[in-house]
Amino acid sequence: MNFILKFLILLIGLTTCTVTFSQKTLRGLVKDAHSDEAIAFASVTFKGTSMGAITDSVGRFAFSVNDWPSDTLVISYVGYETYFLTMDHAKNDMDVTIPMQRGTTDDVVIVKSKIDKGLWLWKKVVEHKPQNNRYKFDNFSYELYNKLEVDLKNFKSLQKITRFKPLRPINDLINQNIDTSEGIKILPTYLTEAISNYYYQKKPMKRREEIIGANTNGIKNESMVKFLGGMDQVINVYNNFINVFNKEFISPISDNGDFYYKYTVADTQYISGERYYHLLFRPRRKGMNTFEGDCWVHFGSFAVQKMNLVLDKSADVNFMERFSYIQEYTRLADSNWFVSREKLVVDVAPVGDKTPGIIGRKTSTYRNIIINDSSVVARLKLNKELEEIVTVPGAQQKDNTYWESARHEELSTTEKNIVKMIDTIMNAPVYQKLTKQLEFMGTGYFDVGNVRLGSAYNWFSGNAWEGFRMRFDVASNKHFNKKFMYHTYLAYGFSDKKLKGMGELFFLPKKDPRQYWALTYKNDLDFGQRYYGEISSDNIFSFAVRKPGVPMKFMNLAEGSFEFFNELPNGFSVKATAANKTYTPLANLLPADAFGEGLKRLTTTELSVRLRFAFLEKFLESTFYRASLGSPYPIVEATYTKGVSGVLNSRYNYSKILASVSDYIKTPPFGIINYQLYAGKTFGTAPYMFLDVAPGNEMYYYNKYAFNTMIRYQYVHDQFAGINYEHNIGNGIFKLIPKSKFRQFYTIKALWGSLSDANKALNFQPGHSFLSLDGKTYLELGTGVDNILRVLRVDFIWRVLPGEQPASSIKNFGVFGSLRFNF
Repeated sequence: MNFILKFLILLIGLTTCTVTFSQKTLRGLVKDAHSDEAIAFASVTFKGTSMGAITDSVGRFAFSVNDWPSDTLVISYVGYETYFLTMDHAKNDMDVTIPMQRGTTDDVVIVKSKIDKGLWLWKKVVEHKPQNNRYKFDNFSYELYNKLEVDLKNFKSLQKITRFKPLRPINDLINQNIDTSEGIKILPTYLTEAISNYYYQKKPMKRREEIIGANTNGIKNESMVKFLGGMDQVINVYNNFINVFNKEFISPISDNGDFYYKYTVADTQYISGERYYHLLFRPRRKGMNTFEGDCWVHFGSFAVQKMNLVLDKSADVNFMERFSYIQEYTRLADSNWFVSREKLVVDVAPVGDKTPGIIGRKTSTYRNIIINDSSVVARLKLNKELEEIVTVPGAQQKDNTYWESARHEELSTTEKNIVKMIDTIMNAPVYQKLTKQLEFMGTGYFDVGNVRLGSAYNWFSGNAWEGFRMRFDVASNKHFNKKFMYHTYLAYGFSDKKLKGMGELFFLPKKDPRQYWALTYKNDLDFGQRYYGEISSDNIFSFAVRKPGVPMKFMNLAEGSFEFFNELPNGFSVKATAANKTYTPLANLLPADAFGEGLKRLTTTELSVRLRFAFLEKFLESTFYRASLGSPYPIVEATYTKGVSGVLNSRYNYSKILASVSDYIKTPPFGIINYQLYAGKTFGTAPYMFLDVAPGNEMYYYNKYAFNTMIRYQYVHDQFAGINYEHNIGNGIFKLIPKSKFRQFYTIKALWGSLSDANKALNFQPGHSFLSLDGKTYLELGTGVDNILRVLRVDFIWRVLPGEQPASSIKNFGVFGSLRFNF
């Protein structure tokens, strides 16, 4: 009996061991192939069986079985292509990641009912927007963590180029440092993190951001640190429009969303005991600025818990292959909803999806959220301006210990490897050489030690007066001094056999707010009206096609000036200038001796002050220069200039005032409007070059700020007013052929001007070709096609007024081309 009992116990034990040994385990993560975002509540089943599960709220699933029930695991989720995973019977333990590709929502089964449940849910979300939008609060603050990664992708065509012997080291560098962890070959180029404290107040509107940590790996730019914070990266799905690459796309929960989207309720799930609807949306029509995607909506508050927005290369955005944006919200202790996490992934391919491109990934997380608290108001009182970004001293010198404890989410293994790869690449001599070559190709400049040489685009040019022209520039760079810069160039014309040149000293004691001093002397041809002009003739592109039968005008300008610029809080700036200018008319212009016997040149000494107001204007800065990224408000300028006689050979007394207002207005869904209103007046009598010469264009390259059916020095005025207006309405009629990505626009340019009798008597002399509008209207109307091959624009311009032809060589209609780089 004891033997039988022992035998049974042994048999049971062996059986148990055998079963345990043969147990098979499958663990998996289901995620979006583009954004890497986990997909919750996806269906996971073994093909041909009833065995299955759904992924949890973080996209994970697991099975433990004695044997795989079938050879194939089927993963499905609405809006995605079904994924089939082949099971490996030889493995007892599998850990897999399932990348789901976006598909279409058109195949979603819709159960007919008396009400449209999708439309009903959309209306409920819109109805509750005021209660769920975080900007309902009087004030709030939070700690923000931003992580940005930029990678280069698609190496086949790049590697073909680098097979040439001088570029082979680049190919070796790429092969040594590519990362294939995500199924595609990428070369990491940039990874950065930033932690900041953000403060917001609604009335009066104030914003403040204190960047307390910034960790940059890759290309470094001083002003980029500010853009890594939250001040300029606010996306709110509750807004009616969402900005993507400076274009306004209609939000799925826009107040008028039912006109643009179809809505479907696909599922209902319970998360932590709370009920959520799964709402799908897709565009009603093709060719509109709309998204496709889905969101989870909380039942009761009808707040968005998670929003997924997707664009593909058919969207009206240049150079973009794919775009994914995810925004998640969390419920605070007082039941209010607040954004908790965001992720944006975009693929940019300048030429095409088969050529080298860029993948950008940005993740933002929010912690320590405080709403309607006096501590926020107290912190905002530190602001000197309504909006202020402050980089805390030492923010960019934090060590690894700080980042390990401060970052909101740990870097993945891939991201840690990226940091190492970037360090290797950036310090490789061959990479440094490549970046210098690329900079030279883009700007024409190159550095030799502390000296900058170039620009190659000015080395060779030509015109009817100088013949073949050569020019060479020398300047200091940031390695010489970060506050002081010098710049000079020499140019020589082989026909006029004259040496020209310029010298400049520039001192930048403060960058924020900006202040500089500049001392300049220049003696060269005057290549156009710099105030209005968009391009210069002093470069290799001066060989562009000129209008036939229009004689070229040449004027030499010798100018010495001293300039002081000072920026004040809240967008005000002041620029004071003292200048001595000597003009020498050379060809096809009224000569100097027409204003006095024996005169060879005309000299003036001017003192001027310019006041400028650009509220909340943003800039991208380099060491010495900065480029405006625009302002959300109109920009206003006013300049007063006084011509003083008897000083440095100046012969004329006059006063000039000039004022302008310009703005860049988004008018979704009907594109973007640019306008500039300007007016000016000269008090006194002076030669034409000291008055207002209306800006004309003598080439078939379109000039945005000039009158393109007018020639230079055609109209002269001492009082004038005008408007430049352009409305780019997006794809417009071209939405019928969305693959073309053409864009439609129209332009209006008008000018009113007059010239006093005294100035007419002085300037309208025999042999001159000047005109005055005498109070009449000069009007140009235009339209055309933009975004041809992504970079070309064609303008069709009609001169409507005045009707008479001032000269047979001037046409009332013209076709103009130009290059425009826009997303």
